Amino acid sequence: MDQMNDIQQLITSYVPSEFATELVRETKVTLLVGISGAGKDTIKKELLKKPDFRDIISHTTRAPRINNGIVEVPDVDYHFIDENAAKMMLENREFIEAKFVHGTVYGTSIDELQHSRDEQKIALTDIDVQGVAEYKDLSQHVVAIFIIPPSYSVWRERLSQRYETTEAFEAEWTKRRNSAVSELTHALEVPYYHFIINDELDRAVTVAEEIAHKPDVFHRKDDEARLRARDLLTAIQTSL
Repeated sequence: MDQMNDIQQLITSYVPSEFATELVRETKVTLLVGISGAGKDTIKKELLKKPDFRDIISHTTRAPRINNGIVEVPDVDYHFIDENAAKMMLENREFIEAKFVHGTVYGTSIDELQHSRDEQKIALTDIDVQGVAEYKDLSQHVVAIFIIPPSYSVWRERLSQRYETTEAFEAEWTKRRNSAVSELTHALEVPYYHFIINDELDRAVTVAEEIAHKPDVFHRKDDEARLRARDLLTAIQTSL
């Protein structure tokens, strides 16, 4: 327990090194965000098939999980480390960003980003809105893309398909709904998100690729997608 308290305090007071800050500024970074069930994981996998993207593999102190019957692979899905290693990395300031979620450490290491820079590739990962804010504090050139489903009804249908039974879905629904409201609300309050409507996968991947390659400049299509995101937020807020 003492070690976990030490780790939590280290994360609370964590400040990236000057080298880490400069590395973020020198590297092309694209961050994918989205409410659960929007399809950001699928879009990420499609982008990583392209030669100019490189995955940022996060570190975590949790054990590998089973997703759809498949066990997570070390150093592919995550770098799985123990609490001692996490504490040492924090003390040595080896992370770009780190967070403590329900007793588990998650973080992006300097080494991961450095590989992308050295290979002259776009560093890509999925992350939450808090993580995006931390990256943006280091460099405004980081590209943030928020993935949304085309409508509330489609989103609820996609989300329900993740669960084996209706009862299991309903048991998790309130938590998923509240998380979606919180994430969308935050994303709409800041000016730096590109929104992509994931109504058709190939199109969504193409748009994400275009955004990742161009300077972080916004156009009318961004405004239209942002309006759709506001409509989605309203629909979720007024749902039962």
